[in-house]
Amino acid sequence: MPSIDDGVEFGPVEIPERVDRILDALRAADLGPIRPPEEFGPEPVLRVHTRAYVEFLATVHAEWCAATGRPEHAEATPYARAVRDQPDSEPVHPIAKLGWYSHDSDPVLAGTFTAATAAVDVALSAWRAVATGDVGTAYALCRPPGHHAAADSFGGYCYLNNTAIVAQAAVDTGARVAILDVDFHHGNGTQQLFYDRDDVLFVSVHADPAQHYPYFLGFASERGWGAGEGYTRNFPLPAGTDWARYGSALDAAAAVVTKYDPDLLVVSLGVDTAAEDADSFRLTGEDFTRIGAALAALDRPTVVVQEGGYDLEVIGRNVTNVLRELG
Repeated sequence: MPSIDDGVEFGPVEIPERVDRILDALRAADLGPIRPPEEFGPEPVLRVHTRAYVEFLATVHAEWCAATGRPEHAEATPYARAVRDQPDSEPVHPIAKLGWYSHDSDPVLAGTFTAATAAVDVALSAWRAVATGDVGTAYALCRPPGHHAAADSFGGYCYLNNTAIVAQAAVDTGARVAILDVDFHHGNGTQQLFYDRDDVLFVSVHADPAQHYPYFLGFASERGWGAGEGYTRNFPLPAGTDWARYGSALDAAAAVVTKYDPDLLVVSLGVDTAAEDADSFRLTGEDFTRIGAALAALDRPTVVVQEGGYDLEVIGRNVTNVLRELG
């Protein structure tokens, strides 16, 4: 597949058919019941994201249409952003708000907020099933994904951080939580949300941000600050990495999680590390079985939250291979 990081233009890859392909594969594998989500309301979201940002997501598309005269089906895309290190003030115009509350060029559509809050409900429903002891592992088929969403900004197809919201909900019950992110792209939003905290461990195995999105975060030197020092661990790898190198990094990441000894493991599962995917490593279908086995070996109550993975021919197979090992 072409790479946007190499300047090749192609259409959006975060499309509804991703969910359909995963669901088809899950049904064929018969790994367990597929349940509809419960509704949790805004409070779990507001434990992670600022109220001003959530209100922006809920209202900006309608405001932008009114201000620009564009129809409801149009995409409100950020492009104007504040100059760094200059005095600034709360934006008023919706175009300014789009730039203020984003760190990428993803559009906001009429249904974006509804979809993002529904994805949160899916993730929280999976967590509740694990937290109540109903199951030992639950998978949340979230769309849109979430790990690039920060406290008050969106990017990378992510608007609300599903993984972080689950982690915070668990912390609020007194649980000790570890997040393990295995998406090809670093979970910069998740890192930002917990970087100064010691009640959530964030560990990520991903592509080297010196060469790949999100570029600005995800380096091995980033270890947290303040109370959070030592509670962020990044394992960046070069593009083209195969299982020999990836497996070693995953083992190192798993050792960090084991030492932390969490009550709950939350996995940001991106399968865009597949050889067939864009911007990718060289992992095969069998390698995703190995990832699942490594996660299972951690032997913790686990919530798996879907992040990336864009090749429609292999996405279902790869997700299923991971989950089959988790039981």
